[in-house]
Amino acid sequence: MALAVHLPKGRFAVQSTRNVRIPMRDGVKLACDHYAPVGVECGPALLIRTPYGRNGPGRSLAELYAQAFATHGYHVINQDVRGRFDSEGEFVAFVHEKDDGVDTLAWMGSQPWCNGAIGMWGPSYLGYVQWAAAAGKSPYLKAIVPIITHSHLMEYHEHGFPLDLLLRWMFQLASMNDPSLSAWERLQRINDGAVQDRFLRTAFMHLPMQTADVLVIGRPDPLYREMSAAGPDHPLWQQVDHRSAVASAPPALFVSGWYDLFLDGLLEDYCTQVRAGLQPRLVVGPWHHMEYGYMGVAFQEALRWYAIHLRNKPAAEGEKPVRLYVMGLNRWREFDRWPPSSQPLRLYLHGNGLAKTGRLFPHPPRVEASADIYTYNPADPTPNLGGPKLSNGAGKVDNRPLERRSDVLVFSSLPLQEDIEFIGPVQLELFVKSSLPTADFFGRLCIVDRSGSSHNLCDGNFRVEPGRGEMQPDGSVRIVVAMSATACRVKTGQRLRLLVASGAHPRFARNLGFLGNQTLMTEMRPALQTVFHDAAHPSALVLPIMQEMKRE
Repeated sequence: MALAVHLPKGRFAVQSTRNVRIPMRDGVKLACDHYAPVGVECGPALLIRTPYGRNGPGRSLAELYAQAFATHGYHVINQDVRGRFDSEGEFVAFVHEKDDGVDTLAWMGSQPWCNGAIGMWGPSYLGYVQWAAAAGKSPYLKAIVPIITHSHLMEYHEHGFPLDLLLRWMFQLASMNDPSLSAWERLQRINDGAVQDRFLRTAFMHLPMQTADVLVIGRPDPLYREMSAAGPDHPLWQQVDHRSAVASAPPALFVSGWYDLFLDGLLEDYCTQVRAGLQPRLVVGPWHHMEYGYMGVAFQEALRWYAIHLRNKPAAEGEKPVRLYVMGLNRWREFDRWPPSSQPLRLYLHGNGLAKTGRLFPHPPRVEASADIYTYNPADPTPNLGGPKLSNGAGKVDNRPLERRSDVLVFSSLPLQEDIEFIGPVQLELFVKSSLPTADFFGRLCIVDRSGSSHNLCDGNFRVEPGRGEMQPDGSVRIVVAMSATACRVKTGQRLRLLVASGAHPRFARNLGFLGNQTLMTEMRPALQTVFHDAAHPSALVLPIMQEMKRE
């Protein structure tokens, strides 16, 4: 799949030196390949660090980009991280990347072909390792390009255990190193979400969740076990969380997609660098995590970024720091800041207790009592459909199969009389009640076209537990569901639609109905959920409306 990406070649021929061994501070040697632009005896360099294999069939993404960057005059080191493929040591995800990144940068900086100016590049885990290296404050690291990633990939998830992400990634990592698989089988297991689902379906429904790893890879996974058992104050999270380094890191070019599962953290990192005065750049397109549409854009942007920060070239005159793809308009727009200036539009939930006929209106409800009630059964959990996930079934999908379920509420606007455009974070303010002490409330914003197709834009989940949300005098709880950010032009005649449910399993592991660490539990119970929408409980969808739309 990576080989289908078009990367424009530069003017330099490339000579590669394979299987170079770089010693770490503890004596472990990491394997890498050096791609040298012929004729550039000494110049700026780039570092790519990957757990997915630095070269070889089906593992060639890092190799492809290393070669391409070298044709543009950069010396490139492409490295297997500790414990993966040809590198020595034990792979423990996230844990060694800070020290190993710093040691690799120091080795590169001492080479005669490096002038001391080094940049890093890479998506997902290859982006996280850039933040880890930046946390080590290497004097050689001058610029980074973190793509579809953020500085705290592994963190405590208070609003639902990321079961799909962790089990799917575990399956992919194991498949890459499985000698019993053919090259074609390996590619299928790494890239094909439908193939993965066939292997993972039983594990997704297994209890306790903490032992699902055995169903996925045939043995316990120590990091998965530790993560699933760790509470919010466990030292593991602090060890691998590099948010504190973002403000002092080199200037970053941030690239992400509106359907990427790490978008919110990336936007947080971008804003941190802006506040620190580092002048980062932000590019967000219509992509999800497992498609490669972003890679050509990211490559071109990276070349310009490295020219500025590694070659001291001037930035393009008049270029704004934020470049966003507006869906619906289907064009790129540039802005001075993130999020762009906007005005909140509240669309209030109205209904008569019939779960599929709710309405969204710009005026609050006036009735004294109105609510929708439904049963959430974790034995038949509301499934996730599309959206931000780690497979090629992610992104924009038709939500009508989901909307037909009895445990999904549907609220729709009237057909729009004029175009509207919203860019920025979307929120859902709900007044809710559950028959159990813990419950999830999942919100999803969709666009309904003239044919009736209902396509998702953004969503989010909120886990209600004692102390979370604002308790109301009548026993209901006011919650705010952060539904991520988006950028969309909704056309005349289309409708907005809000889905409300109590889960999106296995993206957010189903709520079993008991307080405590649910990854250790083997029992579950159904819940009766109430969503209020009356004068005393003005539940509303909040959109960041752009006041001045460009008329394209």
